[in-house]
Amino acid sequence: MNSSQTAARSLDELTPSQIVSELDKHIVGQHRAKKSVAIALRNRWRRQQVTSGMREEIMPNNIIMIGPTGVGKTEIARRLARLARAPFLKVEATKFTEVGYVGRDVESIVRDLMELGIAMVRAEHATQLRERAEEQVEERLLDLLQPPVPAFAMPYMVQGLQTSITENDPAQRAAEREQLRAQLRAGQLETHVVEMDMVDDSQSAQMGSMFSSLAGDEMGRNLQDLMSSMMPKRIVRRSAPISEARRTIIAEETSRLIDNETLIAEAVFRVENNGIVFLDEIDKIAGAGSTTGPDVSREGVQRDLLPIVEGSTVNTKYGPVKSDHILFIASGAFHVSKPSDLLPELQGRFPIRVELDSLTADDFIDILTVPENALVKQYGAILAAEGIELVFTTDGIEAIADTAAEVNETIENIGARRLHTVLTSLLEDILFEAPDNIENRRIEVTKEMVQRKLSPMIENRERSRYVL
Repeated sequence: MNSSQTAARSLDELTPSQIVSELDKHIVGQHRAKKSVAIALRNRWRRQQVTSGMREEIMPNNIIMIGPTGVGKTEIARRLARLARAPFLKVEATKFTEVGYVGRDVESIVRDLMELGIAMVRAEHATQLRERAEEQVEERLLDLLQPPVPAFAMPYMVQGLQTSITENDPAQRAAEREQLRAQLRAGQLETHVVEMDMVDDSQSAQMGSMFSSLAGDEMGRNLQDLMSSMMPKRIVRRSAPISEARRTIIAEETSRLIDNETLIAEAVFRVENNGIVFLDEIDKIAGAGSTTGPDVSREGVQRDLLPIVEGSTVNTKYGPVKSDHILFIASGAFHVSKPSDLLPELQGRFPIRVELDSLTADDFIDILTVPENALVKQYGAILAAEGIELVFTTDGIEAIADTAAEVNETIENIGARRLHTVLTSLLEDILFEAPDNIENRRIEVTKEMVQRKLSPMIENRERSRYVL
């Protein structure tokens, strides 16, 4: 079963309610947004089940998420892509400019997504082929440990190993090889140094970086690929321990086993049918803007994005890639502009609009405790590396949540990201003193501790703008 079939099977197993349940493990609240993306993801699988020509007519349900920063827009899209095992690309709309201006070309979205698809499928193929590749590793390592004896039968010695063969005797060589094999399997030779030939591509990489700075990222990559194919491979002889040589050989053998044509075909299929593009800050290019100054290309960027979102064919170094069924999820705060300020044609390509809720102190409590990767769990794991048990009391967590909500209201609302700044300021001294803290191996974060540490910062409004 190829990787595209594996991805389709995983979507078959995930109903919309199950997708929402998976998202709930990592993201607090925002049920409407989760429901919308779950339906959009399930519809991709439903489209694959359509056998008639209707399949090509079914367009993806592109979504615009509306809400302030830090409420979970990006995380919803990223987690959705992980569930679907889909190539995922996050881009900022403000990085692109209208054709004719200096800046990124919107077609680079599809090219970058294709690169991610290639890397994803290559990693999957490498995992599948690893067992076959490892079969060759042992023999190649033995070849390094037991170099061929020259015709004149001079003695040889592997660094740190005693060898007694001084002539080209097949029986003795076979016995010596089996002895080395036993030591290799027992892990006794991991630190022994051998010499091996490696391909040195540093020169082409330097030329690629030079071209990138002169001609832009996309053209620089193309020129680097061209120079790599034209320039002869430079082979250098390097010394490396067996442990490092093994990793190098596994990579070489795996690369040799991978069928590039099959890899590219699967990656193109994955990108065209499962790819997800998260287009952030789309509100920054909404509206016609002025005819001069930095806003001159806002509407132009929308016009350039339109064919990509509508569906067009983009030429990449792996061949043409169609964007017709790539799922686009746009997001923006829309404090100044509104979705209706976008070009009507572009609005029509985002039929689903979801407004995300601002986060409250109760939401912050859930964010601190419920997700599998909750911040309090992360800091607990960090300090556990120092042998310190970090415990957050219930009132301590409530005090942290109240502080974050208060700072968001009085200074600027940055959503859940405020919890990072609050916790960093709260635990700064503990993290600094942890290696030297021999006596107190259990630290409790209580309400009193939070108030003692953070209240002076909150009361000093000017200081809190910089610290919190």
